Amino acid sequence: MAKTPDSNANDTPSNTVKDPSEWTTGDETMTGAQASYLKTLSEEAGVPFDETLSKAEASRRIDELQAKTGRGRDH
Repeated sequence: MAKTPDSNANDTPSNTVKDPSEWTTGDETMTGAQASYLKTLSEEAGVPFDETLSKAEASRRIDELQAKTGRGRDH
């Protein structure tokens, strides 16, 4: 049976799960959406909000604070 273009969709890792250290734009300033969510998480966790984080650093910090606050992804 011939493979269709979508037949290996589950075999290839999604870009949405790429490690932040591998992002080509990871060193850029965090996005507005990241900053907004990170500020909310920081307030809920009772920790200071660091507005100087890069996109990759913000992503890792969001994961950390989601785990601490119980928000976001399943743990």
